[in-house]
Amino acid sequence: MQITTRSWKMVLPALLALVTLVIWVSRAEIKPVIKIGVLHSLTGTMAGSEMPLVDAVRLAVEEANQSGGIKGAEIEMVVADCRSDAIYCAAQAEKLITQDKVKVLFGCWTSACRKAVKPVVEKYHHLLFYPVQYEGLEQSPNIIYTGAVPNQQIIPMVNWALQHQGRRVYLIGSDYVFPRTANKIVESLLQAQGGASVLAERYVPLGEQNLDAVVREIAALRPDFVLNTLNGDSNRHFFQALQKSAISAKDIPVFSTSLAEAELAAMGPELMTGHYAAWNYFQSIESEENRAFVARFRKRFGEQRVLDDPMESAYIAVQLWVNAARSSGSFAVETLRTHLGADTLSAPEGIVAVDAETLHLWKSVRIGRARSDGQFDIVWQSERSIAPAPFPFFIPTGKLRDIEKVAR
Repeated sequence: MQITTRSWKMVLPALLALVTLVIWVSRAEIKPVIKIGVLHSLTGTMAGSEMPLVDAVRLAVEEANQSGGIKGAEIEMVVADCRSDAIYCAAQAEKLITQDKVKVLFGCWTSACRKAVKPVVEKYHHLLFYPVQYEGLEQSPNIIYTGAVPNQQIIPMVNWALQHQGRRVYLIGSDYVFPRTANKIVESLLQAQGGASVLAERYVPLGEQNLDAVVREIAALRPDFVLNTLNGDSNRHFFQALQKSAISAKDIPVFSTSLAEAELAAMGPELMTGHYAAWNYFQSIESEENRAFVARFRKRFGEQRVLDDPMESAYIAVQLWVNAARSSGSFAVETLRTHLGADTLSAPEGIVAVDAETLHLWKSVRIGRARSDGQFDIVWQSERSIAPAPFPFFIPTGKLRDIEKVAR
């Protein structure tokens, strides 16, 4: 059939209207997107600890999107596998910033990883939310520290152990920044108190599986308690070696800084039953806010899943950033810092607030005893939120400088 000029004149307006409608509908369905970078190890020795944090971030992002995103824009996660390698993680951070154009970074676990990423975010004047307890002695205008510093975890735990277990201490840790620096702080604390002694201080490489020699030494020295700053899956091998040597929590209790509910679920809670850990958050906290948090997480990821302190810390990090971005209408670091420094949050762990001076959080402190079901009985908690002190006040200036050299 031949299409005449008159036919075209009749059809063309309808075609133009249809094309306009298709374009309008397609544009209406495409929402603006805000990308965020997530830096955690999905492989390697740290994967068991770090993978659950990605789910915690995901829950916070999905909840933020369900409540309107940021000014109508949806938040999109770009996840990078750090491969349990600090240098590789720093390269991934740079890629997320320069190529993926993310607005903010959430991640890292080990202090070695954070210290590798720190110059990257400072170079590009970017923002990193770091969710894990650490050794302190650091402050950056480009990092929001949502985990604990020593006066919010390790120092109260050691003080409690000295009061309830005895004053002869054995130190075991992974051979990198956090354990070595944390133990120097602990040694200064013991010296300041007097009457306490370190029987031995041992370090093993990250990922070390053979802890038999360490356990034999613990059995021979019989300390009143062990302070454990091992990280990653070395913890499982350490507690297996203790079990094999028939050293129970009643005989020699272990106080851990990097073992929480997720690690217990992975390695088998029976290995740590009766031993202790200090955190700001435990899944067993009895509060309406926490029960609702646990229920939402399990509805999304499965009833068998557990929550722990670094996961909660990663979750509230996203909430703090979303609140600041919504209220400021900006992603500029200076503007976000101003709004973050004026913000408080009713978190599953309790009320938290960003300290405007240090960019660390005010947090409550809790000590828990591990149960056979993988949860913790809270045996002590602070009466109120504790102000962050990244640079411990009880350490003399000269000694602090020496400790800072270890932290570098």
